[in-house]
Amino acid sequence: MVRVPKLTRAAVAQATRNPLLCIAERWTPSPRTVRRAAMSAVVMAVLIVVTGGAVRLTGSGLGCPTWPKCTDESLTATSAMGFHGAIEFGNRMLTYVLCAAVGWTIIAARSAKPWRRSLTRLGWAQFWVVMGNAVLGGIVVLVGLNPYTVAAHFLLSTALLTVAVLTWQRVREGDAEPRPLVGKAVSQLTWLLTVAAGLLIAVGTVVTGAGRHAGDSSDVHRIPLDWKMIAQLHADLAWVVVALTVALWFVLKAVDAPGGPQRRTRDLFLVLMAQGVIGYVQYFTDTPEILVGLHMLGSCLVWIAVLRVLLSLRERPSAVASVPGPAAEQPEPAAAG
Repeated sequence: MVRVPKLTRAAVAQATRNPLLCIAERWTPSPRTVRRAAMSAVVMAVLIVVTGGAVRLTGSGLGCPTWPKCTDESLTATSAMGFHGAIEFGNRMLTYVLCAAVGWTIIAARSAKPWRRSLTRLGWAQFWVVMGNAVLGGIVVLVGLNPYTVAAHFLLSTALLTVAVLTWQRVREGDAEPRPLVGKAVSQLTWLLTVAAGLLIAVGTVVTGAGRHAGDSSDVHRIPLDWKMIAQLHADLAWVVVALTVALWFVLKAVDAPGGPQRRTRDLFLVLMAQGVIGYVQYFTDTPEILVGLHMLGSCLVWIAVLRVLLSLRERPSAVASVPGPAAEQPEPAAAG
């Protein structure tokens, strides 16, 4: 039998003032648990994008016509609202699962020994991005799925994914100063690739905002741009990202870079090829819903792969405090006389 510690009034007061500290004093997660917590936040950040896409592609964006309640009279979806109401309300409820994953990351990072303040801050950064995106999602509903707010909603989800991936990477590293594994020119090329990939995702939101998947069966405002023109720009940017990836791959091999960056760049190339196939097929088949959903999933995987390439270019070993060596032996005083 495990003895349950007796809770005193002082302990209860402390838990009320600082519950994270109270948990940290009573629980020490293993490094594997902390890694799993960080990974759960990454998985949920991807899943919330995919389910948000399902809301849009099934025309359920206004399944709950108001926010924060589902209707003016009901907090939840009703049977009279049918399939669309269930889809939209289900996506809202999934936000709480995402909050739980982020909360687990914060608690695990705070309770780990030794405590790493940087990990806790990254966890809280995820929390505030989730809160901001939840409010923005409500604004999207209140303004009738305005395409500009929908695009901002997706980009903020990408920001959440960025912080979640960074947290997951930092969990597996130490807190020492980062040491570059490649030269400055290679690092600059990688940053250029990252910026190009960010532009690719941003233009992708414009393609969606100008396309036919408005998110609801009613007359929803679309971005007043020629869809084929903006889709062609999106494809051109995709080829730029592919070219930069191939160039980076060859440069890493030429300079005999460590295996980590080379493998991450190879993985990015493979993900880009799969995403490109899906993109071209959906373009020539009049953007069927299932392929658009897969393309949204692919955009998350592409961004994760880009971030992993960028983060693989340096290493951060554990910071080890210097231990003073043994004091030099003092010579014994000479005997008198």
